[in-house]
Amino acid sequence: MPEGFSQKTGPENRDGNKKEYNVYKNLSGEIREGIHYLPVRVYYSDTDAGGIVYHARYLDMAEHARTEMVRTLGGSQHNLMVETGTAFVVRSLDISYHRPARLDDELMVATTVKQYKAVYLVFDQKIYRNEELIAELEVKAASISLQTGRPVPQPEEWKNLILKHLPPQK
Repeated sequence: MPEGFSQKTGPENRDGNKKEYNVYKNLSGEIREGIHYLPVRVYYSDTDAGGIVYHARYLDMAEHARTEMVRTLGGSQHNLMVETGTAFVVRSLDISYHRPARLDDELMVATTVKQYKAVYLVFDQKIYRNEELIAELEVKAASISLQTGRPVPQPEEWKNLILKHLPPQK
């Protein structure tokens, strides 16, 4: 196995077997001083005909960063749904675009927890190219019951995991 990769066991597949897979050590980003950082490269599929990132792709980058943040903490959205019957949905978001990102740019998505409540989290997410701010988002994600679609408190283990590693920033 090439340097930088490690082997992990994934969630059970439909047959009840766990799958082994190789993970690059930085594929899920990293947490430093209460901030999750995820590197992102701009691909051709992210851009319009002029090579500029299409506005909705920033939402995907932010979603991927929140998902990888959970993985970095040792959690799994799939397991959350299967084991507790709860999931997170975007309740609201606000995005500001400051500069265009372009094909082949190397970006960094920085995610912090701004507010933690029983049934929702508010994330601040900033997308940078080097030190240059490209876009910033405020995302409110609510915890819901998959059975009823109604808000429910986040599982206690989930709360402890997030608050331990990503305390709300001011």
